[in-house]
Amino acid sequence: MVVDDHPMWRDAVERDLAAAGCEVVAVAADGTQAIARFKAARPRVVVLDLQIPEPNGVEVTREVLAHDPSARVLILSASGEQADVLAAVKAGATGYLVKSASAADLLAAVRRVADGDTVFTPGLAGLVLGEFRRMADGPAEPENPAPELTDREVEILRLVATGLSYKQIAEALVLSHRTVQNHVQNTLRKLQMHNRVELTRWAIERGLDG
Repeated sequence: MVVDDHPMWRDAVERDLAAAGCEVVAVAADGTQAIARFKAARPRVVVLDLQIPEPNGVEVTREVLAHDPSARVLILSASGEQADVLAAVKAGATGYLVKSASAADLLAAVRRVADGDTVFTPGLAGLVLGEFRRMADGPAEPENPAPELTDREVEILRLVATGLSYKQIAEALVLSHRTVQNHVQNTLRKLQMHNRVELTRWAIERGLDG
């Protein structure tokens, strides 16, 4: 689903996705439409602008993921401001591109987000990881690092927490991309989490990004 209040931009994104073989099941011009059409169409990935008529993109992200935690939200925004990026990620977005990204970058990001990866415009990934680390520096004592996880799951989780993509993790551990995905999905299930953003935050809070 493509959500943007500028018709020309929305149509261009829809056209690029369709031309690449993606099925665009819905489009929306504002937050109210986005939430209603998401519930009706149940898209796997939402390509969402932040600055849309109320409710805004952050609120839409929170609402659609509350309705379907398995969905993926990729923010496509003109803003690269720190506050906007962090607000979107904290709401559950698993990707954030600025609108200066190329059509090829967008298509690659949609595919990666659909596969469960996190994708950020260059320079923003470090910002997000830095914020997670800052949040992890609170007074709470770190818990025992995931005693219910296997050694391989912990190993992969450590690499996830450093910001590596699934492809990079697969290459580092000489595993297939699918095997890495399966381990991450098993870890999410065991920890009762919904996406890689939550998993990264959890891992950093326990010092697994060192």
